[in-house]
Amino acid sequence: MHGNWNNDMHDGFGWGWIPMAMMMLLVWGSVVWLGVALLRRAGTHEHPAATGPAAPPAPNPQQILAERLARGEIEPDDYRTRLETLTAPRS
Repeated sequence: MHGNWNNDMHDGFGWGWIPMAMMMLLVWGSVVWLGVALLRRAGTHEHPAATGPAAPPAPNPQQILAERLARGEIEPDDYRTRLETLTAPRS
């Protein structure tokens, strides 16, 4: 009743092991991929310090203008004129 199929599979000469080996690789690869994905996802939410400090906010135009005045790049009169231009309502 079992004939050659039983002997071929147990002797290692049958072709049935190839799809089984491919399926096992697929299953174990999926398990490893899922584990890595879950660890990476959990790691980013639990440890925000690991991503580094947040970038400081970009300075607004008035701050940039005040810094230029402080460095001596522009004169006080030029500073006031530019500040009025920045704060004046646009038409």
